[in-house]
Amino acid sequence: MNKNKFTVLDFKRKKESSEKITMLTAYDCTMARILDAGDIDAILVGDSLGMVVLGYESTIPVTMEEMLHHTKAVKRGVTRAFVIADMPFMSYQAADVDGVRNAAKFVKEGGAEAVKLEGGAEIVPRIKAILAAGIPVLGHIGLTPQSVNKLGGYKVQGRSEDSGEKLLKSALLLEEAGVFAIVLECVPKSLARTITKALTIPTIGIGAGADCGGQILVTHDVVGYYDKFKPKFVKQYAKINTAITEAVSSFKHEVETGVFPDDEHSF
Repeated sequence: MNKNKFTVLDFKRKKESSEKITMLTAYDCTMARILDAGDIDAILVGDSLGMVVLGYESTIPVTMEEMLHHTKAVKRGVTRAFVIADMPFMSYQAADVDGVRNAAKFVKEGGAEAVKLEGGAEIVPRIKAILAAGIPVLGHIGLTPQSVNKLGGYKVQGRSEDSGEKLLKSALLLEEAGVFAIVLECVPKSLARTITKALTIPTIGIGAGADCGGQILVTHDVVGYYDKFKPKFVKQYAKINTAITEAVSSFKHEVETGVFPDDEHSF
């Protein structure tokens, strides 16, 4: 094993040493290799692939088969990063046996080292069952996209005192259940700070301010590849979409005018 391999134990170590954890999404081998070469700590094979890769309107239609396919591809490109698979909608919500069976597929077939589940107190039994099978679990509270219909849209969660207290309680319950970290999505930074301080495990923020133990974003957003919309919490570090469009236009022009292929690019 790579001596610098990031493992589940490093999440707690970084929390204890106040080091920030870096996490991004990947859905294919090439992107996984790029992130791994950049020393990103963990790669989430997110069900966000439904929107940024497969063209769905939300994450809800994503299937186990699609997630397994992309998890396998990502795993082939990784040597250092910790690979986490997102469990898609209805792959774990109905019963413990479903959750354990599908989590095991991600590890046994997909090569993932952990799985992520959305939800609070209602999924604690599921988390315990998956952990009992020897599979690490990453929690996820706040804005949980698989519950977008229940939440009434993609809205910031925990703004009121009652909802904030509920999220804090959920975080404590998830920690007690045994998750190694918790994603906090779209919650006020003051609440994220309170939750982070209350836990002995790290929080991973996405639209939750700078006080979380680490940060995650969708890579397609970070590099400007996905152009349907840009969330407020995303910082765009590149404009890949523009670069690709310009490259394609140049290719089209050179082919149509006979510039490409030239002697240099011919046998």
